[in-house]
Amino acid sequence: MEAYALTDIGQVRSMNQDYIYSSPERVGSLPNLFLVADGMGGHQAGDYASRFAVENLVIYLNREGKGSPVMQLKTGIGIVNGQLYEESLLREELKGMGCTLVAGVVEDNLLYVANVGDSRLYLIHNRTIRQITKDHSYVEEMVAMGQMRRGSADYNSRKNIITRAMGIGRDVEPDFFEVDLEEGDYILLCSDGLSNMVDDESMCRIITGEGSLKEKASRLIQEANRQGGIDNIAVVLVNPLGREDGLC
Repeated sequence: MEAYALTDIGQVRSMNQDYIYSSPERVGSLPNLFLVADGMGGHQAGDYASRFAVENLVIYLNREGKGSPVMQLKTGIGIVNGQLYEESLLREELKGMGCTLVAGVVEDNLLYVANVGDSRLYLIHNRTIRQITKDHSYVEEMVAMGQMRRGSADYNSRKNIITRAMGIGRDVEPDFFEVDLEEGDYILLCSDGLSNMVDDESMCRIITGEGSLKEKASRLIQEANRQGGIDNIAVVLVNPLGREDGLC
């Protein structure tokens, strides 16, 4: 297994509120762990929320994680969500803070995914890219109900409104996904600073092109910045079974 993680402030924002974690090695009883969180909240609250969520989830999984990957992620996310919410009640400057969270764990040839918010996990398989997670966003809910068209002006103007996040209430409900993996597959976790700026075809072409994971992650961020870089950008790129594949 190979992995590389990289984040960038982008071209517009004054602070980076994205936070990443990448461990191809064991985390507690989990064989590996990959995380992306995108903070929200004024001043430094968003930065605090994303860092708090990632660091405390890793602490929980290292110290107390037991059971299947899904059970560990579900329990850990619930506990950390409650801790983050309590922090927002105790400190006025953190009131209203929250963050997205997307997590991936590879065990044998299976990928386990947890998601809250609109940070994404993609699978690149057989020269195609597929979004595994479902955005918890206003626009995607409208699309699902047939009341909005993806890519429309209304969609683009409201796509940053999320309907689920870590830390905004005492309870949170993550979505979970299970994906079969094959040799040559890649896994991409990212914040919307990447997915809103770089289309799927371009991401696929970069990831399955020539170069190391570090070079590919850097190219993804460079492309997001070239397209405007209006938000922070987070990338965690994983080659879970360790063999390069062909081009898109």
